[in-house]
Amino acid sequence: QVLLVESGGGSVQAGGSLRLSCAAFGATYFSYCMAWFRQAPGKEREGVAAFDTGSISTYYADSVKGRFTISHDNAKNTLSLQMNNLKPDDTARYYCAARMGLCPGLAAVERYNYWGQGTQVTVSS
Repeated sequence: QVLLVESGGGSVQAGGSLRLSCAAFGATYFSYCMAWFRQAPGKEREGVAAFDTGSISTYYADSVKGRFTISHDNAKNTLSLQMNNLKPDDTARYYCAARMGLCPGLAAVERYNYWGQGTQVTVSS
């Protein structure tokens, strides 16, 4: 069982920055995938970025490329998401997710086994 705890959400004006963190507790393996998803009111949950700890590969949604950076601290087992040049469309509840093995792609929401409670990000214009 893996417990994920997010932190770092908040409110910011357009163009500002926020950094999200996700601490993972419990059984983890050599190769696993951690990712950030977000869900705005009335919309489906969408993948934002993912990090494959085995291949040290990163994946981004087109909407955040060049603005968001995902990283992973293996020693602390913590996933981070640096969000720059935030836009009102980035407003959503952000969730940390994880699964054992390779990253299945940001569209495969159902293939992530573990989820955090989420943290709210609000960007005002």
